Amino acid sequence: MARFGDGLALGPDLSSAAATAVEQALAPLSAAPDLVCVFVTGDDPDQIEEAAQAAQRAAGPALLLGCSASGVIGAGRGVEERGAVSAWAAVLPGARLDAFRLETLKGDDRLIVVGMPEAQDDDVVGVLLADPYSFPVDAFVERSDEALPGLPLVGGLAEGSGLGETGHGEARLFVGGEVYRDGAVGVVIGGAVAAATVVSQGARPIGPDMVVTRAEENVLYELAGSPALEKLEQIVIGLPEEEQELAGRGLLIGVAMDEYADEHEHGDFLVRGVVGADTDTGAIAIGDVVDVGRTVRFQVRDAGAAEEDLAALLERFDLAPVEGALLISCNGRGQAMFPDSDHDAKVLDRAFGPAGVGGFFAAGEIGPVAGRNHVHGFTASILAFGRAEEGV
Repeated sequence: MARFGDGLALGPDLSSAAATAVEQALAPLSAAPDLVCVFVTGDDPDQIEEAAQAAQRAAGPALLLGCSASGVIGAGRGVEERGAVSAWAAVLPGARLDAFRLETLKGDDRLIVVGMPEAQDDDVVGVLLADPYSFPVDAFVERSDEALPGLPLVGGLAEGSGLGETGHGEARLFVGGEVYRDGAVGVVIGGAVAAATVVSQGARPIGPDMVVTRAEENVLYELAGSPALEKLEQIVIGLPEEEQELAGRGLLIGVAMDEYADEHEHGDFLVRGVVGADTDTGAIAIGDVVDVGRTVRFQVRDAGAAEEDLAALLERFDLAPVEGALLISCNGRGQAMFPDSDHDAKVLDRAFGPAGVGGFFAAGEIGPVAGRNHVHGFTASILAFGRAEEGV
């Protein structure tokens, strides 16, 4: 009998699918679960709420955590653009589960996030699910080390109607039998738990390393002493035709995590999107604030590099055997990048074997890189569990 299980059910009746998915996840377990995670894709937020309630009934006294999403992962598969529910269940003997619900209050000159449990010495990992429209997730995650020193966070941004237009107020978050329409929810797991995290960024560097020589907030004006847009154009023109096409489909930029490294290669960068350019000023806007003096390198989204990166990271994973895992993949990594929605689930299946794996496709992924928590794009963020007596 196992300590982790997963389930997947499809169909327009989301409540029935939720009950079925949870039952599948519970079936192989050696004992009653402590934690059940449920993710729902559907075209009606009210039906998603009802599915969450059905999942809670099926899960019994276990802590239920989950959210709505554009796609779900379970039973070795990924499903997008169809009504579906995935479930993941965990038996965690000796673990402490501190569920939380985060809200944002307006202070005199800043936003204040309330609801996070107090840090404890035996905290191991936190799972965070957030509504991107109502919660300052980037700022909270980037500054999480101040309030939660050393605590890795894994999770993602929820989406509303996975089958139609999404927007403010459509996402649903579930925790402890309650359903919320804003803020963030999650759980801090502590005690006798062996857990490890990995983030696969799925991008490949192009061109040389460059130092930011002029910038303001998230706008880069100069790279290596030249207009940033001019540098970018020079790099793209010098690429082979195939790589020029990749750059045209989705250009990214990597910010070096270790400024003192002699060389920065694949995996050495925190990858962000290039979101705009100004031909008049020669500036480019990116999805993060980068200070003058930082080293950056342009990147492209590449399915081959994404697969190699994920497989390589899992091959040297320092937690064996893996018995269960949560997988949060970017909604741009499923059928938008690979031939089908199953890609990341299949890679984990090959790496971990018969482990219970569940998760969802997110509008942004949360995970630690180089010891600090970040919000990512186009990544696969993984939280894996092993045998507690072996440690990590």
